[in-house]
Amino acid sequence: MGVEGRDGASPFFIVCDHAGNLIPRALGALGLAAGDLSRHIAWDLGAAGVARRLGAALGAHTVWQRYSRLVIDCNRPLGAPDSITRSSERTAIPGNQDVGPAAAGARAREIFQPYHDEIQWALDQRAAAGRPTILVAMHSFTPRFLDRSRPWHVGILFNRDPRLARPLLQALREEDGLVVGENEPYAVTDLTDYSVVTHGERRGIPHVEIEVRQDLIADEGGQAAWAARLARLLPLAARRIGLDTKQTLPPDQPT
Repeated sequence: MGVEGRDGASPFFIVCDHAGNLIPRALGALGLAAGDLSRHIAWDLGAAGVARRLGAALGAHTVWQRYSRLVIDCNRPLGAPDSITRSSERTAIPGNQDVGPAAAGARAREIFQPYHDEIQWALDQRAAAGRPTILVAMHSFTPRFLDRSRPWHVGILFNRDPRLARPLLQALREEDGLVVGENEPYAVTDLTDYSVVTHGERRGIPHVEIEVRQDLIADEGGQAAWAARLARLLPLAARRIGLDTKQTLPPDQPT
């Protein structure tokens, strides 16, 4: 797990569930070739670069998961069918074929729980201090999936609470040349997502999940450009629904 800006004054709080493709040494490579671990099945390429740049631009607390979703998916409820997936796209994951309850529990304790404990602790601290929070989950998606092209440049995802997603969709659609998906290419559900459902929706705080197409953020230039765009549009979207985006700190901390 990586953390930056823990003392950041921004109301924005950035998470990136699939930032890395590390595999614990004890699990080898889960029986996969090195090339497979560089693919989307293992992580969200480019998402960490956008998330960290976005967090720096907004002065936001940013938390990202370094371990691969193939070890345990930090954006799935524990026990969900693909929490520890046996296959992804058309690729079988040999090291996940016979994971018993004890081994699954160990992965949860060592990887899933510390990541979400950090997020929960930080959000609890902010709530206790009376600080506003706007949760943003950063992801990326492939230009093609199972031989089908995906036309969207960016997707804005939400479940039961669209209050931040709606103005952000509008702001992105006002940009020149962007194809913007609403709950495309994925949609948030209680079974397929964890972070925005648990830390955003169930807390009642404004939140949104953002998916950027990977070919647009494959290099540092693309990551910087998308971070700058989102750093400009997220506060705009928040202000459109009356949210305060000013930098704030608890009274006992310096500004």
